[in-house]
Amino acid sequence: KTLQSVDLMKSKSGENRTEHHTDLYQSENCIIRRGQKFHILYTLSRPFNPNTDKLHLEFKTVSKGTHVIIPLVEELKGNRWEAAIVSQTDKSIKLSVNSPASAVIGKYQVSVETSNSTKKSVFTHDSANDVYMLFNPWCKDDTVFMNSEDERNEYVLNEIGRIYYGTENQIGVRTWNYGQFDDGILAACIFVLEKSGTPPSGWGDPVNVVRIISAMINAPDDSGVVQGNWSGVYSDGNAPTVWSGSVEILKQYHKTSGKPVKYGQCWIFAGVFTTVLRCLGIPSRTVSNFSSAHDTDVSLTTDIYLDENLEPIEHLNADSVWNFHVWNDCWMARPDLPEGYGGWQAVDATPQETSQGTFRCGPASLAAVRNGQVYLKHDCPFVFAEVNSDKIYWMKNADGTFSQIYSEKKVVGHKISTKAVGSDERSDITHLYKHAEGTEEERIAVETACRYGSKAEAYSSPTAEDISVEVTMDGKDPNMGEDAELTITVQNSSSEQRNVFLHSQAAVMYYTGVHKATVRKDNTDLAMLPNEVRVLEWSLKYEDYKGHLIDQAALMLTLSGRVSETQQVLATQFSFRLRTPDLIIKPIGKAVVGEKTAVEILFTNPLPQVLKAVIFHVEGLGLLSAQKIPYGDIGSHASVSITEHFTPTLPGPSKLLASLDCKQLTQVHGVADITVEKRSS
Repeated sequence: KTLQSVDLMKSKSGENRTEHHTDLYQSENCIIRRGQKFHILYTLSRPFNPNTDKLHLEFKTVSKGTHVIIPLVEELKGNRWEAAIVSQTDKSIKLSVNSPASAVIGKYQVSVETSNSTKKSVFTHDSANDVYMLFNPWCKDDTVFMNSEDERNEYVLNEIGRIYYGTENQIGVRTWNYGQFDDGILAACIFVLEKSGTPPSGWGDPVNVVRIISAMINAPDDSGVVQGNWSGVYSDGNAPTVWSGSVEILKQYHKTSGKPVKYGQCWIFAGVFTTVLRCLGIPSRTVSNFSSAHDTDVSLTTDIYLDENLEPIEHLNADSVWNFHVWNDCWMARPDLPEGYGGWQAVDATPQETSQGTFRCGPASLAAVRNGQVYLKHDCPFVFAEVNSDKIYWMKNADGTFSQIYSEKKVVGHKISTKAVGSDERSDITHLYKHAEGTEEERIAVETACRYGSKAEAYSSPTAEDISVEVTMDGKDPNMGEDAELTITVQNSSSEQRNVFLHSQAAVMYYTGVHKATVRKDNTDLAMLPNEVRVLEWSLKYEDYKGHLIDQAALMLTLSGRVSETQQVLATQFSFRLRTPDLIIKPIGKAVVGEKTAVEILFTNPLPQVLKAVIFHVEGLGLLSAQKIPYGDIGSHASVSITEHFTPTLPGPSKLLASLDCKQLTQVHGVADITVEKRSS
């Protein structure tokens, strides 16, 4: 008796795919989630006789390592590998197959063996019948189970997101195509896991899987997906600001058999990470932290070193505060930690510091970070410092040692942001990462954490502190190409006269807080009357900064000073950015599946200089795959319009994303909502 055919019932609208919430994948494969039953139909050359015939299935992971033999049982018990006959017609039998909620995820080959007393027959697998097994946030026994339907729709099934950037006072946002269900993306995500060289036997544990992917999204150590580049020179690849989605990046990586894609910065690592996690079934979101500290020496403080004249000592200032940094939260239980640390976990794929010898970070439980419990794995000290370290200023003494002269307690980790569930609003999740600034709980968390740091003695007593200095910016953000105006307010809250020496230094910064160039320095002596408030206007001319502009166009004003009577030290840093214009996208006519349509893209150059060799980049899920449109030069203050034609492939609401790139101006992008109608029959 031989098996004649196997039907994995894998059509997108069939019961396996709809019941497993995998009907959105643009793929013809059998895609199922662990811990949930699915059906297979076998056709035999003669009717199956359960009294004399035996049958069992074999599942093998395509990467060597996991081989499962699935027995035929009388009735299904659940949460184990098992199969049962649910119906039988003349020559066909329908099996219901279960997998445990801890099953290894990945790609399996399926074969089936039947035998009776006289002969044995094996129906071997055919790659069209490979089965993709994913994590299951719908299954209560899976460690990635997520209770809320709205949250699953957002964090597992939504293909379009929003990524925040800029500074905490000037939050910018761009739309990102995650595209986790796009054709070929699931195969690319499994390829990333295989490329890691880790044994598939560990791919059932989401803590392990997110650690593997965190390491694999960046290129160092393991030829991962995206090569980071913060230099401003991107001529042999794509500038990081050009990308507007993950699909093109993952497909290129898969197609070149694992050659890192050039180039990325933090929001690209994070956007791709979200795509891979959602594709594999782990709920996740992209998170932006403003004034994000990068602690390089495990002190859990952010240290700024000044010389005797209160000027920053560049080579010592390895700790930096990024204007913003983007990472990910993923959702899972943490059976490896004490009770109470499950739920959102921070993971970060940007290569900043190594963890157990490899560039990766997390999963760090947000509950642990919030309470300063930095001894709980993985990488809690690093994430804690990013969101809640104190900024400590050290001044060089005559003998070469340093004294701590000042600490700022509320300058790190603000407006931690992610896209809201079910809308395009910004959701502020700072409270999940830290207690409210200045509360006793927050101070206890900082001091708990720092007891485990390398500079545990950093908390010392202050001297008289009756002069304050604050920097503010009025009105709306300055535009790229214009002067920037800031206000410095110095206040004497004592009843005596105070003499204040103030040193200011303006620098162009990479968004990572790394210094590029000092563009202006000033010194001022102020004689302050008792209780006087002095308001100083400070402006930075376009001429001063235009030669130094880089991606993200970030500027930082560092103020440091000393009060001669009390030796009180004043120190503060203020980051601001120059607003870039948006691209305006106007649909022309209506969009119908299979019919050609067009959009007009409008742009005005804000700079009093020519933009050279401008390239537009356009993409949209179900609308058109990523296209580059070389445009040429755009004159000073000139307006241009281009028309792009495309033929939509999928009905429903979608977003068309466009960005512009050239040497003189980056981070210019736009988005348009386009609803595609079904073709009229």
